[in-house]
Amino acid sequence: MVTLEGLSVSYRRHPALHHISGHFARGSLTAVIGPNGSGKSTLLKSIAGLLPATAGRVAVSVPRARIAYLPQLAEIDRGFPIDVRDCVLLGCWPTQGALGGVQGAQLARVDAALHAVGLEGFERRPLSALSSGQLQRVLFARLLVQDAELILLDEPFSAMDGKTTSALLALVRQWHQQQRTVIAVLHDDGQVRRHFPQALLLARELVAWGPTAEVVTDARLAQSRAMAEAWDEAAEVFSIEKVAA
Repeated sequence: MVTLEGLSVSYRRHPALHHISGHFARGSLTAVIGPNGSGKSTLLKSIAGLLPATAGRVAVSVPRARIAYLPQLAEIDRGFPIDVRDCVLLGCWPTQGALGGVQGAQLARVDAALHAVGLEGFERRPLSALSSGQLQRVLFARLLVQDAELILLDEPFSAMDGKTTSALLALVRQWHQQQRTVIAVLHDDGQVRRHFPQALLLARELVAWGPTAEVVTDARLAQSRAMAEAWDEAAEVFSIEKVAA
């Protein structure tokens, strides 16, 4: 589904990801883990086409309309004047476009999605009136409506209560059973071990990628922390011209 070929991404010419290569198989369920600042969110944004590669490339085997990206909850503008139903309806945007009218079938999909996340009766509530857990359920409902083949989740369970986390994990398992490809940035190693068969461990560079039992080990996690701490933010910016000279 997704192939990374020597992918490097930089912010203000300092590396956030450095020469990452590998692939996510179609229908796979993968957790992306690593210390803070290790490039996890950068990787998802690169796959979603939101960040350009500094070097290498990302190849995705489905059109952009078949990719769903859920950013971190902190990046969502909760003050935007929109209600729950209209927010979920935005999941139709990739196929309907700006000029496509809302049909009865789309509204039925929205109602079914809100039922699936346990938010019946919330249709006309503004996003600003929701708790963090309720808002995350709304965003998962929007993913259900979008019906994407590739689903990218950035810290989807962060600061969620146990009931919300269990409900959203059930949706992730459902997507996996439907052979959709799911890539999720996570911080809870225990959660990764219990629910995600594949894992990718980053420290700006690739530490390990494969079956979770082989990747999420004490030795590998310690290695990733040591690698992350070794990065020097004050180091001289890499220059292709200087190397060539």
